[in-house]
Amino acid sequence: MSAGDWKEMYNAAATGNMELVQYHIKNGVDPNYQHPEILSSALVASITNGHLTIAKFLLENGADPNLLSEFDNMTPLQAAKAFKRQEIIDILVKSAPPVTLLERLLRFMHLR
Repeated sequence: MSAGDWKEMYNAAATGNMELVQYHIKNGVDPNYQHPEILSSALVASITNGHLTIAKFLLENGADPNLLSEFDNMTPLQAAKAFKRQEIIDILVKSAPPVTLLERLLRFMHLR
């Protein structure tokens, strides 16, 4: 994978270009890579910019739902909460099984 490919996919995720995101994922670009110049994940970029179909596609294709986006200092769930993306909040909360009863309660209440 070249960094250029990842940058192009990241920009596609941020701007809502699903066709280009699909192309890069199909051709092996790692959805969890964070380029040193950008330090953000394509998943968080798609969530913050409201491209929920792309966010779902990235999750279905290996994007880590718990990966901290270094530039934003947010996980995908934190980004979804900050930008009030309820559909993605629901997907992220359901995708990660709670470890404890307290964790389950906090996720139910959307506090974590």
